[in-house]
Amino acid sequence: MTDHEPILTDAAQLPAAFAAAFNSGDPAAVDALYEPDAVLVPGPGRPVTGESRAAANGKFMGLGLPIRVSLRHVYTTGDIALLIADWSIDGAGPDGNPVHIEGTATDIARRGDDGRWRYVIDNPFGAA
Repeated sequence: MTDHEPILTDAAQLPAAFAAAFNSGDPAAVDALYEPDAVLVPGPGRPVTGESRAAANGKFMGLGLPIRVSLRHVYTTGDIALLIADWSIDGAGPDGNPVHIEGTATDIARRGDDGRWRYVIDNPFGAA
């Protein structure tokens, strides 16, 4: 556990916690929501983990725009959850050009021995 890690005892809390961490601008707060070996799929067919995962999230955060996340479904069995969430990033990017990125995330989370839920697989573009 880190100073950045919220206590998430319900898998349905994870998407809102991600949005709050992302919007705080603190990359460590975002990374604390992942298991150490978790996978992020920042683009079709491009799974990344570890430092590459943090860098990929940092690229989205580098836009300096807030993310909006709306949980659509959560399905839980034991310590595993499937989360489906719609998200979007909108506004003017650092270069002043309009930015619009959106997707429907298909994510897998696991409850750890400490009772906290964390991402194991984060696929922000769903079936991509």
